[in-house]
Amino acid sequence: MTSQAEIGARFWAALRKDRTIMLGLEGAAGADVQPMTVLVEEKDGEGGPLWIFSASDTDLVRSLGESARAVAAFASKGHDLFASLHGTLTVDNDRRTIDRLWNPYVAAWFEGGKDDPRLALLRFDPESAKIWLNATTFEAATQWLFGRDPKAEYQDKVAEVSL
Repeated sequence: MTSQAEIGARFWAALRKDRTIMLGLEGAAGADVQPMTVLVEEKDGEGGPLWIFSASDTDLVRSLGESARAVAAFASKGHDLFASLHGTLTVDNDRRTIDRLWNPYVAAWFEGGKDDPRLALLRFDPESAKIWLNATTFEAATQWLFGRDPKAEYQDKVAEVSL
């Protein structure tokens, strides 16, 4: 049996490794979810804000204003874990945070470097998540062959966590 804490820990490990989410604003007209690369800082325990470098002229940032409710979806590269996150998205152009998170991959997007006027650092503070561990077709078939209900086995592979 997989505990809620174990599922949560697997989520944070996968997110730190794979780093791409689909991010959008809750209830915003015309604000589609879009792929964004997140940075998750290492710290004791799990959780914390997700940081996203974006451009201030994107549809997402223009629709955001200063702060809004947001939703994100995540699928690990191996599709063995999926998650839906809800929280608050804000523009947080704190220079110390930009300096701390800046890296060559981010720099490639901003000709003006850290002082590029289009630079917008977004902070996504997830508050809750639903996380699914994905059983393979083989695992489900094996359960069925041995007389076990694969749906029952799957129940301990879902977690609703507060972040």
